[in-house]
Amino acid sequence: MKKSLLALAALTAFAGVASAQSSVTLFGIVDLNARSTKTGSSTVKSLSQDGNASSRLGFRGVEDLGGGMRAGFWIEGAINPDTGTPGGQSWQRRSTVSLMGGFGEVRLGRDYTPSFWNYTVFDPFGTNGVASMAQVVNGSLGSGATTFVRANNTIGYFLPAMGGLYGQVQVAAGENVTGNKYIGARLGYAGGPVNVAGAFGKTYRTGTMVDDYTDMNVGASFKLSFMTLMGQYSKRDYSTLDQTTYLIGALVPIGSGTFKASYAKSDGSTVANDATLIGLGYVYDLSKRTAVYAQFAKADRTGSANDVTAYEFGVRHSF
Repeated sequence: MKKSLLALAALTAFAGVASAQSSVTLFGIVDLNARSTKTGSSTVKSLSQDGNASSRLGFRGVEDLGGGMRAGFWIEGAINPDTGTPGGQSWQRRSTVSLMGGFGEVRLGRDYTPSFWNYTVFDPFGTNGVASMAQVVNGSLGSGATTFVRANNTIGYFLPAMGGLYGQVQVAAGENVTGNKYIGARLGYAGGPVNVAGAFGKTYRTGTMVDDYTDMNVGASFKLSFMTLMGQYSKRDYSTLDQTTYLIGALVPIGSGTFKASYAKSDGSTVANDATLIGLGYVYDLSKRTAVYAQFAKADRTGSANDVTAYEFGVRHSF
């Protein structure tokens, strides 16, 4: 009897250690808003989504392999909470497996490209909602490149913690698919009140593309005692087409919320790529996981009668 109890105790302790060494987490975001968008003389009122953050459902996990090494996975897909449909659930937001350790991280699968990150990190509105700079950025210039935000079939490497220095490199196999053969890198420094990073990405001419597509950008933020200032510059090129975009913005904490403001301007080789955007917003945190928000944007498109005025009021919940 005593031996049985000792064996049971040993097994229980081993199970506890094993569970402590690995974990799987279910996570997600549901973001819905009432939105009004006036384009030219036409106005559309809708129940829309993703004003403050992208709605999603995901699973992630990590296993301790010993010797300072870990293995991890991340499976994440978009959802459409306004209709309840799964958004063609294919886990295309991110689908990766990783090996991590003192050497950094090696990551394989579908993932964000290095050249995308500055667009969202150094915009007060990220890449969500009516006030995001993404509203006046022509992401692929009609090239057929599919790598502006994410790429399939990638192998990436991320630097380990190095006193504020961070960075990554990534290559993506084309696999005879138009617009997915990619190489890119990002390098930055975050220390104290300063965060600055530069990135470059190149999508090689494949399939119906007539030239390579390139994306170069740099962004920075500086935290003052009462606000955080942001700015970024980006330039995209494809064949005879190009577009350059500048942004300045600010985040101002007010009580339990944050006021957001930005001004963005795009100039291109054709008038169709010229535009300005003014964005204003306020996010009020009801808790660590739930917030309400209001946002306004006005986009003027040079040479077009289709200027846009939009606003939205929404709720975001994270789990």
